[in-house]
Amino acid sequence: MAAEMALKHLRIGVDVGGTNTDGVIIDPTRSSEVDRGIVAWHKAPTTTDPSHGIANAITTMFEAASVDPASIASVTIGTTHFVNAVITRDATRLSRVAVVRLSGPFSKHAPPCVDWPSPLRNLILGHFVLVQGGLEVDGDLISDINEEEIAEQCKIIKEKGITSIVVNGVFSPIDTVQRQEERAAEIIKRELGSVDVVLSKDVANLGFLERENAAILNASILSFARQTISSFQTPIKNLGLNCPVFITQNDGTILSGEAASRLPIRTFSSGPTNSMRGAAFLVGKEGAGEAMMVVDVGGTTTDVGLLLATGFPRQQAAYSELSGVRMNFSYPDVKSIGLGGGSIVSKIGDQLQVGPESVGYKLPEEALVFGGDVPTATDYTVASASGVKIGDSEKVRDKFAQEDREAFQTETRRMLEQIIDTMKTSPEDLPVLLVGGGAVIAPDSLKGASRVIKPEWSGVANAIGAAMARVSAVVDTVRSTDTKSEKEVLAEIEQEAKKKTIEAGASADSVSIVEVEALPLPYVADKVRFVVRAAGDFDYSRSGDFAQSHNVDVTQPAFDQKASQAGKTEHLLEAAQSSEEQDKDYATSVDFDTYKPRVINREWMISETDLQWITIGCYILGTGGGGSPYSTMLRVRGILRNGGTIRVMSPDDLQDDDRVGCGGGAGSPTVGIEKLAGDEMMHAQEHLYTLYPGGRPTHFIPIEIGGSNGLQGLVMSASSNLNIPCVDGDWMGRAYPTKWQTTPVVFGERNIIFAPVCIADGNGNVMYMPTATSDLKVEQIFRAALAQMGSAVASADGPVSGAETRRWAVEHTLSLSWRIGREVARARKQHRLEDVASCIIDAVGGSETGRVLFKGKIVGVERKLWMGHVYGEVIVEGRDAADASSPFSGKIKIPFKNENIAAIRLHEGRENKTGEERDEDVLAIVPDLVAVIDAQNGEAIGTPEYRYGLLVHVIGLTASNRWTSPKGIEIGGPKAFGLGHLNYKPLGKFVKPVSVIDEYDGK
Repeated sequence: MAAEMALKHLRIGVDVGGTNTDGVIIDPTRSSEVDRGIVAWHKAPTTTDPSHGIANAITTMFEAASVDPASIASVTIGTTHFVNAVITRDATRLSRVAVVRLSGPFSKHAPPCVDWPSPLRNLILGHFVLVQGGLEVDGDLISDINEEEIAEQCKIIKEKGITSIVVNGVFSPIDTVQRQEERAAEIIKRELGSVDVVLSKDVANLGFLERENAAILNASILSFARQTISSFQTPIKNLGLNCPVFITQNDGTILSGEAASRLPIRTFSSGPTNSMRGAAFLVGKEGAGEAMMVVDVGGTTTDVGLLLATGFPRQQAAYSELSGVRMNFSYPDVKSIGLGGGSIVSKIGDQLQVGPESVGYKLPEEALVFGGDVPTATDYTVASASGVKIGDSEKVRDKFAQEDREAFQTETRRMLEQIIDTMKTSPEDLPVLLVGGGAVIAPDSLKGASRVIKPEWSGVANAIGAAMARVSAVVDTVRSTDTKSEKEVLAEIEQEAKKKTIEAGASADSVSIVEVEALPLPYVADKVRFVVRAAGDFDYSRSGDFAQSHNVDVTQPAFDQKASQAGKTEHLLEAAQSSEEQDKDYATSVDFDTYKPRVINREWMISETDLQWITIGCYILGTGGGGSPYSTMLRVRGILRNGGTIRVMSPDDLQDDDRVGCGGGAGSPTVGIEKLAGDEMMHAQEHLYTLYPGGRPTHFIPIEIGGSNGLQGLVMSASSNLNIPCVDGDWMGRAYPTKWQTTPVVFGERNIIFAPVCIADGNGNVMYMPTATSDLKVEQIFRAALAQMGSAVASADGPVSGAETRRWAVEHTLSLSWRIGREVARARKQHRLEDVASCIIDAVGGSETGRVLFKGKIVGVERKLWMGHVYGEVIVEGRDAADASSPFSGKIKIPFKNENIAAIRLHEGRENKTGEERDEDVLAIVPDLVAVIDAQNGEAIGTPEYRYGLLVHVIGLTASNRWTSPKGIEIGGPKAFGLGHLNYKPLGKFVKPVSVIDEYDGK
């Protein structure tokens, strides 16, 4: 056996693309030589049957290099087949799916596929049900699963002819004891026999809706994936190769064929990753230990990604989107521009334009150098560079004027330099690696590049990346640090990640930890979320074992074929008749110049467009806290789509004796992304008013406008709930971490504001507190109860009078959110995101009320948990770091306590530790608002989402005059956050937000 393993030293990589199938054979034992160990390579058009293309590629390479099949250690294949099936909504390749949620009373307002494009949802979702089950964040049961309940649903699933089922449980990724998803799967298989059951915990990590979305897509393509992967394996068997067949996945590592047939979704973005990994291999030691920008120039587009010093691509933020479906497994962070070898070059007046239109795969027919009649980037390159031998250079020798050739080179350079600068994580120059068949159009030097490298064999970088892919595993879990230190727990998890990597096929001595993240959970005692990734080289001494275990069973689960086909035909008809109205991006699809909100008799009737703009604005006003409003937005949208109405009124129109109720959610954002809301908000309200003698509310006001709670007023006041108007205002004008940091407490006209109060956890536990000695004591008692109630509760506060609300409320903040969201959406639609921060300032009231504080990239994040709150700071390096005269040079730090506290300029050579800052360093500080927004889309970034490399704009907004009294500054200013050595100096002049109701009433 050892002798046989010694013979197996060659790796085959094949990339089956939509246009071409690329192949390469590599001998890694001589990879340090000039030829990088490349024995043979092949590029040919992709065939209708991919197995033919794979066989042709391997056979051609074997013949060209006289390769002995016995020397092949592995075959690794990259493919876009599975993701293309979803993107094209191919009904012949996508199966219907049933979803069984183990969620108890939670998540009912965000049913499966609620945020999908309706044609895709109607095509795939065949049945769903919410049943008992789910865990709390600490591992306690929400409820145990009910076997009879699940068995009853299996009868319905069988009647509908569905053979792909997803099981998704609340906090299932941390469920190692109850094994609820596994137990539910056993019941389903017992009842239904040969069916596909996908456990959500096997597909993705924390994030209930996003994990479920990924699991549903995965389940839908299982049948197609089995057939495709089997077709990949067929030529390998026919060629007599006794070696494992791997499939590359999104993070640049490999899956066994068997694993890929169970988890095909993990291959969705392997194409760009393979290209980046192949590029890293081609530069070898020249690029070892440093980050490199990989620029992959194809026929139609240029894809740009950052290869980290670890050798793995930089990943996107926590959420990614595919074909309109939001998911939570990470994709490589790749940006694309319409520039490639086939880009059409045209003149518009005196301006030369390159792309985005392209002749694409028709380049050999339509380009001038091949006898066609379309001027392309390839033609201009051949005409400008005598050393480029493509087609017949004589056809373009005198075709273009010198000034046009120079303009082409200038424009190509500008496009590449701009996308490279966008993707950089620091202002320093870094190596740029050019790969792809169209790399010849790129210049040999670029601004921002320390050097430009065009390696040989770059045209088959995808196949090279596949051949040299590594093995990895991820552990994403929540653990207790009560009896062990965070360092000790992290060490245990790192060992788990290494063990999983070895079990996946890596050699033990090559495995290392390549990514670690620790996220303390606010309001959850001694709990930290750890995300650890390990990676290593494949252990080829075990290839025989993997070869035997990789065969894919293509047997299809089936019920009665007649029932199944009838169900599918009916379902396809539903998909064809689906409403396009629900697929609109209301935030950007409207005419911004003509849209008017509907205001009738001084009541604003909320529409979906209004809702999406308010949602964007709420998260920005959350100043990093408040939790993402996404799931709450889905609930409000569901109310509107079900015919409900939501009315908003101005605080100016309140009568003195009106009763204004209040309420909102409290708890950890991590719990919020997993345990989605049930009816706990209404439970708290109903219980409060069965015990409170002062009468039910006539109006409702949000406790804070920032984050998810900013939309709770719309939920509670809706016609399907309390059916009362929501007041256009709130008690904070932003998000603050504690309930006593509110304007009613600032005014201090009552001894106690937030009692009586009632909290409910949605699972039947309710707590009522009729009185208290202070609002601070209410906060302390409820924070203690919070830990025993699932770390997430809904609160209902006793009403205050209309007269008090007029005095205390931060006014027109729903209107303000609407205006902020409208300007973000407008900037996005008009491709003016570079100016989005200034647009937000204009929406708030102009330069006198706020300003753009900084633009740059996040280069450092620290977090720690203390007294239930996440403290930390984020460091942002300026976009113009090298230009000392620019306001965006140097670095700033933003300390936070759940929410951002300040923006403070750092000085070269001085760390600016807390307590050492000076007033002149402060760009903005509480109670003024400091918001961090994503430079790529204009939306808010919450403090849990801060991560290295994000491009951000930092804006400062002047606080409402409700906060600028001495008492307001005492409660919500620097001293309240441990920065008492700094003084509050207003950023600008507060400008009262313009009411939507005042502006549009009767229009």
